[in-house]
Amino acid sequence: MPRIALIPGDGIGTEVVSAARRVLERVGECEGGIDLELVEWDLGADRYLREGITITDEEFHRLSTEHDAALLGALGDPRVPGNEHARDILLGMRFRLDLYVNFRPCALLDPRLSPLRNAPAGMNIEIFRENTEGSYVGMGGRFKADTVDEVAVEEDVNTYKGVERIVRSAFEYATSHGRPRVTLVDKANAMRNSGRLWRRVFAEVGAGFPDVEQDAMYVDAMAMDLVRRPERYSVVVTSNLFGDIVSDLAAELTGGLGLAPSANIHPGRYALFEPVHGSAPDIAGTGQANPLGTIRCVSLLLEHFGFDAAAGRVDRAVRDSVNEGQTTPDLGGSLSTADVGAWVADRMSANAGAAS
Repeated sequence: MPRIALIPGDGIGTEVVSAARRVLERVGECEGGIDLELVEWDLGADRYLREGITITDEEFHRLSTEHDAALLGALGDPRVPGNEHARDILLGMRFRLDLYVNFRPCALLDPRLSPLRNAPAGMNIEIFRENTEGSYVGMGGRFKADTVDEVAVEEDVNTYKGVERIVRSAFEYATSHGRPRVTLVDKANAMRNSGRLWRRVFAEVGAGFPDVEQDAMYVDAMAMDLVRRPERYSVVVTSNLFGDIVSDLAAELTGGLGLAPSANIHPGRYALFEPVHGSAPDIAGTGQANPLGTIRCVSLLLEHFGFDAAAGRVDRAVRDSVNEGQTTPDLGGSLSTADVGAWVADRMSANAGAAS
């Protein structure tokens, strides 16, 4: 029985995780043989402001050893300007658990949702972002800080091991899911040292997958081409910083951050699922938050544990929600966050009854 930690977090995180929990509970009712244990964790700004604690070592140990995966709503609160709690919890899990795969699938559920005038139906861009190296490791420093002579240095760290395993993950995914192309995104013409490493590893790993088309794009050219001909791209692999940027662009082209799920994974060890959007404190508590990105995380979670039929059922119910206008106002509907969660759960039950 997979044990899942639910971390609602801050802002709208509490609302979208509540909606996703309703769907997870319905999965157990609709699908024979699936029994999920859901454990809610009080980690976030409220706890930090109340107790002065982000996450203890003992809690981290329990979270990572007594649970098989986690579902996180969002972290970030204006009452904690430095976001210390978010750094310790989210980045702590990513780095301490070595969750090196940041998987961000961006699928267009309905052409009406794309800002592109002639958005291609079926647009599906799946991004593999390296999650533990690059520009986000915190190496570097400041000299003569807060003066007119200040110097700031941010190191971009890339290792053969780190690059090889994310590139291999992208190729293995493309092969197992019938995806035709893997594209490397870098800036090898300007960032020559890291660029050479990424290009060399991409060629070495790619040689073992001769049936998969392979190409490379500079990140600036990729940003333009994603808008111009997004249908060309299938699986994309890139560094931490570039993946952060390109995945947000791809998410917006396919309907916006409210629909975008993500997974932070160390294959065979642990997985953390979270919607791409932030905590949106300006709309927290209003019922306007779109829970579909979080519910799509449920689909990724189920697929991660090998429950492919259940994952497909969640995905179909989400698509029905979008196609039938049973959504929150950001997608043109009139439902609340909780209502969308209930609608998706009910549609799953209806689909299960029709299938039987």
